[in-house]
Amino acid sequence: MSPSDDGGYVHTPSGFDAETDGTEKSGEPGNSDPGSESPHPETADREFDWRGWLLVAVIVFAFLVVPAAIFFVPPGAEGYRFALLILPLAPAAVLAITAVWATTRP
Repeated sequence: MSPSDDGGYVHTPSGFDAETDGTEKSGEPGNSDPGSESPHPETADREFDWRGWLLVAVIVFAFLVVPAAIFFVPPGAEGYRFALLILPLAPAAVLAITAVWATTRP
């Protein structure tokens, strides 16, 4: 009885490319479109432009300005809960949205 007669898995080394460390070759079964390979990340145009500087400004605002405002301008008895909840929350949301926006490029 040969190994393929029982319906089990049979390893075929010719189905894998030695240069890609065991991944399937493009054009082999399992790849839906052989020409749809994504470009290598090192070939992408990644420069630190105005989006990066805007992200740095939001980081400085969220990590330095808002904590300093909470520390140096103590809120009154009524605004204490507002200051400790909303002042850190709003810059954190702005930071998250800005970080996603700055790192995704059309």
